[in-house]
Amino acid sequence: MAKLPGRSKNDPWKLKTAPGTSEYTMHTDDKDGSKILVCTVGNTVLHYDARCMDDLHAMLTKAGDWVELGGADEQKPAKEGTVEAWGRSEANPVGGWYGLKKGLRGRFEVYFLATGDSHPCAAH
Repeated sequence: MAKLPGRSKNDPWKLKTAPGTSEYTMHTDDKDGSKILVCTVGNTVLHYDARCMDDLHAMLTKAGDWVELGGADEQKPAKEGTVEAWGRSEANPVGGWYGLKKGLRGRFEVYFLATGDSHPCAAH
């Protein structure tokens, strides 16, 4: 596993969603003794377990082929076999949601398969 590089709130990654339609920032932080990723989209602040970066990389590498994104809000079911379904599955390495803020845990794939010169996935 690769070590996720740290980025502070004052020096976040500046990113765009995969279609390039929305900008957002992401930085690392600690919460309750665990490393998290803080994703800020407009006025909305999302928290994700930082393990998701290595776990997602491993899942995509193992798949070895195209994996559909499958975006869905938390309140909607995710299409089976997609990155979104994996990001909330009891079968993933954390046994469920990587998103940590109830009500804002969906659309995992939108923020972790994004574009940007310094996206945290580039370190993987």
